[in-house]
Amino acid sequence: MSSSQQKPGGRQRPRPHRCVQCDKAFTSTQHLRDHQSVHTGEKPHHCDQCGKTFTQLSSLRTHSRIHSGEKPYSCDDCGKSFTQSNTLKLHRRRHSGEKPYSCEHCGKSFADSFSCQQHRHVHTGEKPFRCQLCAKTFLTQSNLTRHQRIHTGEKLYPCELCGRRFSHYSSYTVHQRIHSGERPYRCRFCDKTFTSSTNHAEHERVHTGEKPYSCDECGKSFSHITTCLLHKRVHTGDKPYGCRHCGKSFVTSSNLTRHIRTHTGEKPYWCDRCKKHFTFSNQLKRHRCI
Repeated sequence: MSSSQQKPGGRQRPRPHRCVQCDKAFTSTQHLRDHQSVHTGEKPHHCDQCGKTFTQLSSLRTHSRIHSGEKPYSCDDCGKSFTQSNTLKLHRRRHSGEKPYSCEHCGKSFADSFSCQQHRHVHTGEKPFRCQLCAKTFLTQSNLTRHQRIHTGEKLYPCELCGRRFSHYSSYTVHQRIHSGERPYRCRFCDKTFTSSTNHAEHERVHTGEKPYSCDECGKSFSHITTCLLHKRVHTGDKPYGCRHCGKSFVTSSNLTRHIRTHTGEKPYWCDRCKKHFTFSNQLKRHRCI
């Protein structure tokens, strides 16, 4: 393995610091130490705000921007700002339409390699990430991490406007648009707008008729992978989400979340006119119609 790195102009940058575990070489001892955490599982850098730990200092610094609100990377086309340069790079592809990564099974294209890799598991059926608490398996590590918060009840991200807390930053970001009224994703066919890219992509399939996900048992096709996965539980009888308070099981995590509120008394939905709080969103909608 080469222990140097190509620099502009053809010069080689020395990489004298080598990992004894995998023989990978680095330009500095700090980079080597950060890398070694991959093997040891050590996460020495922790966030003072929420306690989350990281293997690398650079990851902690990026994470800290969630709390500080700092977004140093902005899009020249629309002015939207981001905490990470990579996120800005992916965002720019929304404007350009560039999708350089394609699935060899079905030809579907993606803006980033991770989404393409995740999609491939739909064809292979592989779910390599297993929850140690309930043995449920997942396509990606991030999906497993999201799932594990169902067991722990961890909600790191509070809304400063209404107090509702979220397990995932992406959910928190989408929720903020309820207050701001921002709907940045527009349908190409009918001009309908959406708060999240997921809802936007799912809606456009109403127009295209695309149903890329099918049930292995009965052949029924679906527009959305989540709908397909939920449908499969009709055949298996699987109810993987159990209530830690009473043991009742549910087909979906959202149904479990709704149920848990009957135990905790949480009322996350509130009327901006009279400040009355409600347990479920449909209760708030009915209230607003009065």
